[in-house]
Amino acid sequence: MQYLLIIYSDESYRNETDLKDISAKHMRLAADMAEAGAMVGGNRLKTTDTATTIRTVGGVQSLHDGPYAETREQLAGYYLVEASDLDAAIGWAKKIPGGPNYAVEVRPIWPMG
Repeated sequence: MQYLLIIYSDESYRNETDLKDISAKHMRLAADMAEAGAMVGGNRLKTTDTATTIRTVGGVQSLHDGPYAETREQLAGYYLVEASDLDAAIGWAKKIPGGPNYAVEVRPIWPMG
């Protein structure tokens, strides 16, 4: 079964030394996931000031600069993993590195069709 490991963090945290260390840890984790056959995909996202949101209200669409929601933590990236069950997906999620404050949401993929 596939799970999306969604990483949320405070993008205002900009300590370059820490970011390089965290990026290196992500590369190691991705290699570990690939070696275990769990890695399906994943990416880091650019900051929310690059986001565009298409909002539909009453069937009418409008285009907005910026993220879907204003929050303390922003969607920073994700991993798509293959795992035998939720516990295995959580095991990978617990290994995801981050700054001093971050969260990882684990969601099963609902296949289309």
